[in-house]
Amino acid sequence: QIDYTGTEPFSPCNKCLNVSWDSTPPCTCTINFTLDHSFESNVFMYYGLSNFYQNHRRYVKSRDDSQLNGDNSSLLNPSKECEPYRTNKDKPIAPCGAIANSMFNDTLELYRIDNNTKIPITLIKKGIAWWTDKNVKFRNPTGDGNNLTALFQGTTKPINWPKPVYMLDTEPDNNGFINEDFIVWMRTAALPTFRKLYRLIERKDSLQPTLQAGRYSLEIAYNYPVHSFDGRKRMILSTISWMGGKNPFLGIAYITVGSICFFLGVVLLIIHHRYGNRNTSADIPN
Repeated sequence: QIDYTGTEPFSPCNKCLNVSWDSTPPCTCTINFTLDHSFESNVFMYYGLSNFYQNHRRYVKSRDDSQLNGDNSSLLNPSKECEPYRTNKDKPIAPCGAIANSMFNDTLELYRIDNNTKIPITLIKKGIAWWTDKNVKFRNPTGDGNNLTALFQGTTKPINWPKPVYMLDTEPDNNGFINEDFIVWMRTAALPTFRKLYRLIERKDSLQPTLQAGRYSLEIAYNYPVHSFDGRKRMILSTISWMGGKNPFLGIAYITVGSICFFLGVVLLIIHHRYGNRNTSADIPN
């Protein structure tokens, strides 16, 4: 994990701490780090946020699923649940709501340093969203042709976004409401400290590790402000084994629930043995 919030005075990202959503040009910073061990299989690159409450009731409800599913009438007349991010300057916002308005927009690039030469690591931006989200829940509006600019005509971008939703990517199958970075963000987290999948690093050579042990550089276009609510940002590199990825939450939850069930079982067993032999007959003794 690499924390790049920049609250520490010696951090390379300290100069970007008070950045705003629409800073032009964006503040950039570079953090160098070392991998002590090679990552052999496919690597998953996450961004993590702390003290960010995506589980707030009004925040979770602040979206229009019909609009996100490509319904043309909802595109121009969003749900009132999106207030106060429903319209801007008398134009409907697409996508509307607080979730979309607060979308994570830092740009992370990874380089391997070999003999003082920076070698870029290929980061794959497709395949990071759930298949059901990409192909069922999120759809672009329909109409004549596939010109997203025309399909989104009459709408405006969310207030905090630097560009409209139809300019999130240059590839048509990853643009608009079906942009995978956007889809990943819209699946809200249950806890205030969470991480979301950002990119994939695929293993290309079976004889070489995906990420060799050595020196690396993380270059950040710092756009996402978190200092105002004492939040923190981090980049996480993780890999999987034959047992899957590392996620301690389920293990902790199972152990906790199992321990509670075991304790209650022991208590009920003691109660049964102590009080379970009482005479339950309805006959009145002489």
